[in-house]
Amino acid sequence: MIKKDNNTNSKKIIEGKITTTGKGLGFIANFDDKDDVLIEKNDLKTALNGDNVRVQILPEEKDGRTLGKVIAVLGRFREQFVGTVFKTENICFVKPDSHKIYTNFLLSDSDILKVKNNDKVLVKFIKWDETDSGPTVSVIKIIGEKGNHETEIQSIIFEKGFDAKFKIEIENEAKILKEKWSPIPQTEIEKRKDLRNEDVMTIDPVDAKDFDDALHIKKLPNGNFEIGIHIADVSHFVTPNTALDEEAYQRGSSVYLVDRTIPMLPEILSNDLCSLNPKEDKLAFSSIFEMNQNAEIISRWFGKTIINSKKRFTYEEAQAILDAGSGIFYEELNQLNILAKILNKRNKEAGAIEFEKEEIKFELDQNGRPIKIIKKEPLETHKLVENMMLLSNREVAKFIHDKGKKFGGDQNVLIYRVHSTPDKDKVNDLVSFVKLLGYNLKLEKDGELRARNLNDLFEKIQGRDEEQLIKSVAIKTMSKAVYANENSGHFGLAFEYYTHFTSPIRRYPDLLVHRVLAKFLDDKKLEKSEIIRLEKGAILSTEREISAAEAERESIKYKQAEYMQDHIGEEFEGIVSGVSPWGLYVQIKETLSEGMVHISKLGNDYFKLDEEKYQIVGEKTGQIFRLSDKLIVKIESIDLERNNINMAVIKILK
Repeated sequence: MIKKDNNTNSKKIIEGKITTTGKGLGFIANFDDKDDVLIEKNDLKTALNGDNVRVQILPEEKDGRTLGKVIAVLGRFREQFVGTVFKTENICFVKPDSHKIYTNFLLSDSDILKVKNNDKVLVKFIKWDETDSGPTVSVIKIIGEKGNHETEIQSIIFEKGFDAKFKIEIENEAKILKEKWSPIPQTEIEKRKDLRNEDVMTIDPVDAKDFDDALHIKKLPNGNFEIGIHIADVSHFVTPNTALDEEAYQRGSSVYLVDRTIPMLPEILSNDLCSLNPKEDKLAFSSIFEMNQNAEIISRWFGKTIINSKKRFTYEEAQAILDAGSGIFYEELNQLNILAKILNKRNKEAGAIEFEKEEIKFELDQNGRPIKIIKKEPLETHKLVENMMLLSNREVAKFIHDKGKKFGGDQNVLIYRVHSTPDKDKVNDLVSFVKLLGYNLKLEKDGELRARNLNDLFEKIQGRDEEQLIKSVAIKTMSKAVYANENSGHFGLAFEYYTHFTSPIRRYPDLLVHRVLAKFLDDKKLEKSEIIRLEKGAILSTEREISAAEAERESIKYKQAEYMQDHIGEEFEGIVSGVSPWGLYVQIKETLSEGMVHISKLGNDYFKLDEEKYQIVGEKTGQIFRLSDKLIVKIESIDLERNNINMAVIKILK
């Protein structure tokens, strides 16, 4: 219902980024109100999702929502899109893959001749006048036929703005570096701390090809331990004002999909020159700590080193040695594990949140189709490496913060990993949510959420059927960690100072931090150009990280749907993971795949959503479906275009 609001200033103008839906609705943040401004399809003025727009607030409201209309598109968020060609004798258009795009794309006559029906294509935005029925685009690349494994994975990569291939000039620059630095010149070795005699090891996933961190530990004569955390010295090879650096800056992150990695750097660097491969001399940037048996830091040292990894462990191999109590480097692994556990306990006591969600991996056949979904087993060695990396990142952050503060002025504009406290309204929603499931999330006396509150809850739900559901909702309650130039702390880790230093092969911010640390260790201030790079790098790296995470999630969802396509008609145990006006979301216990039971499939009744109690209720029968209810569901159909798994309820489990 639309009504006039006499108190609304219809001349008010706001600017910002617009979010759109496939149904043609737009939303933009209104800083005078916690609710977004609603923009209906006829008032979008060609604005697409993510565009920067100028919006006029309208005097009307709709169902209590403030209305607005776009009066100018100030800047396009993106120029390239992936879509499917629909072509007959009479029409030809491209339907975008993104469900946030509400219009089809129009091809020029010359492009129409190049494509065929069901082609997946990468297109470039040309123009969209208000008089046009849709945006005009040009075909950049024909990806392949819709439904083909390689086509669909490539579509995800291009849709999120990445490219598996590097331009020839980038590859050539990498080749020249390989030729120049193989072997490492003695003059470079003499500039560094030589750690090639230390028992350095790497611990990584079984399918890892790029090794950007390594560890060593040894007992000192005074009874303390020396712990070395060695990180690939990418900054030595990828230097400012080069094509390689600009490419890494624009990519921002490596992308990890179900069947491949799209590296941030060419493989000559990521898998070879920079990678801390076993039995090879490698350049590193190291954090070395003297620690007592209580994992308390006695001293620390940062600097450039040369190392030679004596052993490449997988997580499973290292865990097997710990479990057996013997084997190569058992003493070192065991002592690292002891110290890591102490660090982890201390971090938790200080307020770190322990989010440990279940993860999956796929076994694919030769055509890329999933034949098995396997839950990843959490291992002690995962936590071992994680806690050592957290230690290094935290201490580097503290050092560069203190040094920047000492220098003063603009030298405080560095690059931190920050995580703000959660919004109070969202926290209250979480409290209500877990209460309905029979749990109590206690807050502090001031009404604030602290990490210990969540950790207490997580201990209560450990091993329960609803554990993963509650953790998923809790994660959504949290704000996202981002890169920032000013430090505001990390809520989730309970660290006052935190940055990313330990993965420069796959994250551009780590490379920036290496450069800052190197200058500060030489007691040099940052140049203005370096500060600008840090400022812009924080923003772009956050955006690219989000895109990489979305690509990973999309590839997982696609493969889950594709896997379930081979199980249509079969029954699975699941848990209700969400409720909506149109039905139930159910997560299958075995595969963690989430599907939908449409409200029409719930039985011969009229079901209505009870939002406050997170349940759907039948008016005649009183039948209730609640969050965390356990069900047996049957797979009815799969929509691979939207990665939708459609189910029917067979039985309610008590």
